[in-house]
Amino acid sequence: MVSYRNRPKADIATRPTLGECHTAEWKPEGRRPECQERMNRIVVVGCPGSGKSTLTRELASRTRIPAFHLDQLYWQRGWTPHPDPGMFREAVDAIVAGERWILDGCFFDSAGSARFERADTLVTLDVPTSVCLFRAVKRWWTYRGEARPDLPPGSPEEFDLEFYRYILTYRAKQAPKRDVLVAQHFKGRSIQIRNRADKAAFLNEI
Repeated sequence: MVSYRNRPKADIATRPTLGECHTAEWKPEGRRPECQERMNRIVVVGCPGSGKSTLTRELASRTRIPAFHLDQLYWQRGWTPHPDPGMFREAVDAIVAGERWILDGCFFDSAGSARFERADTLVTLDVPTSVCLFRAVKRWWTYRGEARPDLPPGSPEEFDLEFYRYILTYRAKQAPKRDVLVAQHFKGRSIQIRNRADKAAFLNEI
């Protein structure tokens, strides 16, 4: 696993691995830098409020890789769960069957293992629970009564105590499920981001 915490600047300036490519290496003729040639199928996971959707959009903008949000696939209008779990998993499998995609979200019980089997890069946002909870409440206040960009229309942001309880118990209940899926099905490059500095270092290498 690659962690960007306290990483020396000299390491970021050298090259031969995927994590050591820079935006400056864009080719004028449109050729992608080597890091992007090797980073085509990206899974982004983390507690709600950790910044998954925001990072996914930023990655999509920088890499021109299509981005998908599990929340948009699962939730229907009015916060109604997908009526057919099998069709939900098929929709996920159809996306990850492609050669280039970024997919964010949890759903460790229902989305299946194919995203981890197919991914070449796993980005885990390991943000403190207190930060996730604060961001979630702030997000509710910002979008109250409206649907966020990563949600389907007709699913307005709500003050949801059950959702906040999910955040508070994520490390104890959801992270172990994630870890099992990763251990059993993922063979690519793993990146851990704990704070804004880690995120900036990662994005600066793309």
